[in-house]
Amino acid sequence: MKKAVTSIEEIKRKLERYCVYQDRSHKEIEKKLAEYNLIEEAKGVIILHLLEHDFLNEERFAKSFARGKFRIKKWGKQRITRELKARDISAYNIKTALKEIEETDYLESLVDLINKKNKEVKEENIFKRKKKIYDFLAYRGYESDLIFKYMNEIIN
Repeated sequence: MKKAVTSIEEIKRKLERYCVYQDRSHKEIEKKLAEYNLIEEAKGVIILHLLEHDFLNEERFAKSFARGKFRIKKWGKQRITRELKARDISAYNIKTALKEIEETDYLESLVDLINKKNKEVKEENIFKRKKKIYDFLAYRGYESDLIFKYMNEIIN
């Protein structure tokens, strides 16, 4: 849906508010700009304005995304990496973002998820039980070697 004709200044203010509410990726801003019927030059001016005034910052977006998805949704590093790549975030910023996750918190979260899922799974066969737990954790984005290491320590 195309928006009604507005001035570049109005669009700048709207996008400033959009960025202040929550950190945004360049891709999200470009998608939002597509809603307005602008020439490429105007889009460039607006993006430059957002960058210069620190409304748009890819590194800050990547860091807050990684922290939030880990703390709230308990995602693993692989899932976070995959989601950031889908948002066209640079490899450097992805690497920086993953440093926001403390290794001890990460492993603690993995162990908590294994224990929680182990109580939920009603499978008697130990191999099928481990497979279900593994699939759950792999989908969440935890690394295979870590899943096997901690799952074998916890589930016998």
